[in-house]
Amino acid sequence: MYSKKFENVSSPILTLLFIGDSITEANRRLEKEADLGTGYVMMIAKRFSAEFPEIKARFLNRGVGGNRVRDLKNRWQKDCLDLRPDVVSILIGINDVFGKYFWSRPTSTKSFEEDYRSLLDQTQDILNAKLILLTPFIVCLSKMQFIRKIFLQQKIKVVKKLSKEFGTILVPLDSIFEEALRNKAPAYWTTDGIHPTSMGHLLIAQSWIKAIKGKLF
Repeated sequence: MYSKKFENVSSPILTLLFIGDSITEANRRLEKEADLGTGYVMMIAKRFSAEFPEIKARFLNRGVGGNRVRDLKNRWQKDCLDLRPDVVSILIGINDVFGKYFWSRPTSTKSFEEDYRSLLDQTQDILNAKLILLTPFIVCLSKMQFIRKIFLQQKIKVVKKLSKEFGTILVPLDSIFEEALRNKAPAYWTTDGIHPTSMGHLLIAQSWIKAIKGKLF
């Protein structure tokens, strides 16, 4: 049985959508609409189903490698609104920083906030869906990544600001990974400072489940 927080869900199945870049994609087969990949989305689906067996849930992964927030905006109708999810989980931002260095396509903080805000406005106005925002993060493996982390902080501040403004659930992955580094070296959590190892994905999944308890239902 759904809790009162989901009493307006029209379908007997709760649809949870995860959308973002390659961290969310995690080797999912793009041609398979139901494929969840091998990362945190798949892990969340398993843990959610085990911890909340009374909830009939459908999980969708729409992560696409290399995406920035403007890419999400361009595909939001098809990959979010048309799917009519009840819960939308967003992880985006790292390519909005690294794009400046890899593809000469920088994203200003202003345009990042405007595009991100547009996604949240549409999702609340059209779907009235529950929103979960995950902050982007870097687990620094080099001096250059420490420098780029300074620029990422601007994007992280935007995500936290929007989360507060829209009343979303927030999963602060930036501080979560910082805390995790107290116990294990960076290479335990990430392969290159950006993409998580299996343990890094598990940390995201555990943090996501912890964040929603008592807030979604």
